[in-house]
Amino acid sequence: MKHERTLAIVAFIIVCVVWGTTYLGIRVAIETIPPLTMTSIRFATAGAALLVVCAARGMKIPRDRKTLANLALIGCLMVTVGNLAVVWAEQWVPSGMAALLVATAPFWMAILELFRPEGERLDARRIVGMLIGFAGVAMLVTPGGTDGHYDIHFIIGALVIQVGSLGWQIGSLRGKYYLRGVPLLVSASLQMLFGGLITAVIAVAIGEPARFAINGRTFTALAYLTIFGSVIAYSSYVYALAHLRTSTSSLYAYVNPVVAVILGWLILDERLTWMSITAMVVILGGVALVQTAKPMPRAAVAPEQAKAA
Repeated sequence: MKHERTLAIVAFIIVCVVWGTTYLGIRVAIETIPPLTMTSIRFATAGAALLVVCAARGMKIPRDRKTLANLALIGCLMVTVGNLAVVWAEQWVPSGMAALLVATAPFWMAILELFRPEGERLDARRIVGMLIGFAGVAMLVTPGGTDGHYDIHFIIGALVIQVGSLGWQIGSLRGKYYLRGVPLLVSASLQMLFGGLITAVIAVAIGEPARFAINGRTFTALAYLTIFGSVIAYSSYVYALAHLRTSTSSLYAYVNPVVAVILGWLILDERLTWMSITAMVVILGGVALVQTAKPMPRAAVAPEQAKAA
């Protein structure tokens, strides 16, 4: 058990650092590769490669329709909805700002936990933290916070990222609590494979591959996203999610924006205004309040409520 927790913490650190760099990789890759096509290539390739490794190691590959359908649904929620939302939005939203908008992930997780029978309740500290965090998001999408990027595409992109974050968290919860008997690496590989294939079908349906183009710069970005962002980091996320509390595993939202903002500033010359810097502090402050609140599972408070009644 201690060994598993140590590995889970290592996996969590990988997610924190590597996923912070993927916002830069996405921004570079979509310079020539359309968003759906890029996402489908990235995850289908990573999923297929990892599945081959799993099969070679003799891991059990599920064959029953119910389990495969569940894995396909999780892959759709996390890849086709969650990740693709960020990729699509980064056509207009700078990479650092996209990461800041994704920092609301713990808020969505806290809300979803409220609807799970054994989930954690929302207390005053969490509610205040969420209100503060979303106020930071509101500051970020004002004209003063966008450094000249403010237009209808930016606003739509920011909203799409929130929809994607919600989809990602729903998929995360479903994978943690409603998927049993599937080795974690196999689960990660099939989630990515299904998500990539579903995204590919949509990309072909709208004729996106006809606009496909690639050069050395975008190929390098795509390769990095596939190997490090998907094969390594996505697998690490699935492992960490299985062995850590859902609220703990969503803490990567603290580190990712900082890494993304620094890289966007250094490499892509993305500027931050004082309003956007303030918004970042406000958002992460809200996340801190939500994440440091004492867990309040319903099962733990039910007896007291019954006694009081």
